[in-house]
Amino acid sequence: MSPIDAFWHVANLFAPAWGVALLVALLAKLIWRAELKSVSWQRMAVWGAAGGSVAVVAALALLGHDGRIAGYGLMLVGISLPQWWLMRRK
Repeated sequence: MSPIDAFWHVANLFAPAWGVALLVALLAKLIWRAELKSVSWQRMAVWGAAGGSVAVVAALALLGHDGRIAGYGLMLVGISLPQWWLMRRK
């Protein structure tokens, strides 16, 4: 595997977590505009992507390979918990 192929392989492993984290951050800012006034959507997206990335790695370690429903569920929990924490902190 070439370095370019390895890069795309790893990028595609984390792409669902990063994409969902971005969508969750944008939708949360839209829905809870007043409550999240002091938190930027970039901060929410970065923390969500970090939590989702950790969850993807944990799912890979626990389940043996990616792409399982339990792994996607863990990814959603990993994305949602930082969003909840940021919303709670104000």
